[in-house]
Amino acid sequence: MTQPPPEAHLFVNDYLPALLAQASWLISSEFHGVARAHGFSVSEWRVLASLAGGVPISIGRLAQLSVTKQPTVTRLLDRMQAKNHVERLPHDSDRRITLVRITPTGIQAVQQLIDLAREHERRVLAPFGLARAGELKSTLRQMIAQHARAEAQPQAPDDAR
Repeated sequence: MTQPPPEAHLFVNDYLPALLAQASWLISSEFHGVARAHGFSVSEWRVLASLAGGVPISIGRLAQLSVTKQPTVTRLLDRMQAKNHVERLPHDSDRRITLVRITPTGIQAVQQLIDLAREHERRVLAPFGLARAGELKSTLRQMIAQHARAEAQPQAPDDAR
C-alpha cells in the first residue's frame, strides 16, 4: 500500500488564503514570461492591465488592483508617463488625490498582450468548463468585494479591542 506524500497533510494544502496565493503565483508566473517578451516588466503589465478599461482611477486604487506597493506604482507611473502610456489627472473635488488613465498610446502598446492574457486565461480555465469557470470568477469577485468592504471599515485601536 502506498503512503500519501508527507506534504498531503500540511495545513496550507487546505487553507484558502494559501491555496489562492499558490494558484495566483503559478498561473501568473506562466504569463509573466509573455509580458517580458513583449517588453513589459511584470509590474508595468499589471498597471496597464488595471488601467485598460480607460476609466481614471486613483493611484491608491491602482496599487490595490495591480497588487503593487503604492511607492512602486508612483515610480512606475513616472516611467510610463514618459513613454506616453499613462497620464495623471487632477481629482475633481479632492486635490490630494491624483487620478491615472491609460492613453491611446498605452492601449495600443498593451492590446496584444491583453489578447494573449485572455487566451492564457481560456487555457487555464478550459479543463473546468464555462459554468465552473464563471462560478469561480463570481465567487472570487464576491470574496474581494466582501473583504474590501471589511478593509474599508475603521478599525478600533489595538488596545481598545
